Amino acid sequence: MTDHTARTPADRPAPVTTAEIPPADEQARVEAAAAEPVAETSPLRAWLSSLSEGGATRSVGLVIALVILCIVGFATADTFATTGNIRTILTNASVIGVVTVGMTFVIIGGGIDLSVGSLVGLASVWCTTVATQSYGPFVMVLCALMVGLIVGLLNGVLIAYGRLVPFIVTLGMLIGARGLAQQIANLQTQVVTQQSFNAIADGSLLGVPYLVWMLLGTFAVGWVVLNLTTFGRRTVAVGGNPEAARLAGIDIRLHTALLYGVSGLCCGLAAVMLTAQTASGSSTNGQNYELDAIAAVIIGGTLLTGGRGTLVGTFLGVLVFTLITNLFILNNLSTPVQNLAKGLIILGAVLLQRRRADTAT
Repeated sequence: MTDHTARTPADRPAPVTTAEIPPADEQARVEAAAAEPVAETSPLRAWLSSLSEGGATRSVGLVIALVILCIVGFATADTFATTGNIRTILTNASVIGVVTVGMTFVIIGGGIDLSVGSLVGLASVWCTTVATQSYGPFVMVLCALMVGLIVGLLNGVLIAYGRLVPFIVTLGMLIGARGLAQQIANLQTQVVTQQSFNAIADGSLLGVPYLVWMLLGTFAVGWVVLNLTTFGRRTVAVGGNPEAARLAGIDIRLHTALLYGVSGLCCGLAAVMLTAQTASGSSTNGQNYELDAIAAVIIGGTLLTGGRGTLVGTFLGVLVFTLITNLFILNNLSTPVQNLAKGLIILGAVLLQRRRADTAT
């Protein structure tokens, strides 16, 4: 006998639509594509890819800016082209340049780090205490690197796992780290007694100072990590679209914490270089480095909103900014005028980025 009992809409099975089940051939194609090994990217191909994405245009513009600044230097200062001044430009660029490598990773990842200058000061003070120096130069270097790494990771943990705003966390660390450095040093300048440590800044290889080699090595390692490793690709993904990166299986919080750890590690290395250069550790070391680093990164073409940037552009941005400062000093411009010019340069770079973004959309 046929059951004519009426079924309510809730009792009826939901109809199966064709949209819920992909065709067999499409499903097989996706599975086959997922099973294929990812082709390794050669350094040459990665470089050509970065050029095709507009990096070449920005780099050429920065090179032209460098040429113009050099012409201005030749015309306005007799000592500009001397060997001593060129050496000064390169060594000054080396310390802030190492800081900008870490800053580039943080900004590409969608963050900001205002504490880099204070971390340099704290690491320089901590590695030059009497107790630390008694263990020798190797422990001094290790101490500076560990202080930078640990404080950088602390920033990252507070931001990623504490869900705090990067601007507020790093601003607080800027003040706190500087205060801790002042407390450790008792507002005194700590003289480095280990001459082998000071040799880091005094020595040279093939006529090029060790500090410059350290700068080039840091940028080379950073370029490889950013362009040829999974960590670099994840950094771009996190900064470009965090939600899409999370859905792709990336641990956003862990990666964000590691980015700030990288920034802190670079600050520790910069502290070693600056301390060896000045033969002293002071809580005033690294003042305003956060402004110079952010300015160099922005001038280099890295977007403040994250998701795009190049270390080649950052390197050129460091040279441009250092060269501008050198020209100010050679022409005896006052500090207020220098700060005003730097502020205008930063604003101009941000406005240029905004115009490019509006044009792209």
